[in-house]
Amino acid sequence: MKSLKDLTLLDRFLYDETMEDVETFEAFLRIILGDEELKLLSRAESEKELRTAPWLKSIRVDVFSMDEDTVYNAEMQKDYRNDLIRRMRYYQALIDSSLLPPGEDDYNKLMNTTVIMIMPFDLFGHDKFIYTFEEVCKEVPELKLNDGAKRIYINTRGKNVDDVTPEFVELMHFIEYNKVKEELADSNLSKITDRVALIKASEKVGVKFMQRWEEEKMWFRDGEAKGRVEGREEGREEGREENRLDSLRSLMKNLGLSVEQAMEALNIPKEDYPKYMSQL
Repeated sequence: MKSLKDLTLLDRFLYDETMEDVETFEAFLRIILGDEELKLLSRAESEKELRTAPWLKSIRVDVFSMDEDTVYNAEMQKDYRNDLIRRMRYYQALIDSSLLPPGEDDYNKLMNTTVIMIMPFDLFGHDKFIYTFEEVCKEVPELKLNDGAKRIYINTRGKNVDDVTPEFVELMHFIEYNKVKEELADSNLSKITDRVALIKASEKVGVKFMQRWEEEKMWFRDGEAKGRVEGREEGREEGREENRLDSLRSLMKNLGLSVEQAMEALNIPKEDYPKYMSQL
């Protein structure tokens, strides 16, 4: 398990925590889109759920915000999958479906959408940092549809450094390695690096990270147990206790909490304190 200080922006927890701050997300978009005038008018929401009907597949977008005329969704995709292009299509469709109120007949009121996916690999194999897709006419390539929909794929390992800004290149390096080669004071990038440093120094966020890690580990263990043997409640409970012990040790080691503080942070009932203290 990584500690909070070892996470990079490729890790969803740190990415979401960082971009929930609207000024940080704004700085992030300014670098990627090359637009210093971009000004977000709504808070940056992470893990926002969108669905068109209860019986259809929903999505949870990583970070979501908007300015005067455009909705922005920026996804961090750490691992390669062979369905990412169609996944972006589905995300854009569900975002569009949420933008008009019932009964609205004027589709010109539909806001622009820009869906961004950042990846530490080259999905298209042309060594570009940025791949931007907008609808064009096959028969008349210079004819754009201008429907307001844009999809952008970011490859953090691009090679065309002359086509992007130095700040963009530094951001790509920071996303992967959590450090910059060159400090850029009072820049968009500095807002991002400062926000990350603040998060990693926060005891409150550290506890939140450990709680999230424990929950995900328990889900995995429970699912694995159910897949192997149906109804082995005793075995699952032992797995939960083992997970809690691991989490307690990590909180005490990484955040310097006392055993009582760690148990309180993980919402362990006080009557169970002696049981866990005897095993630490």
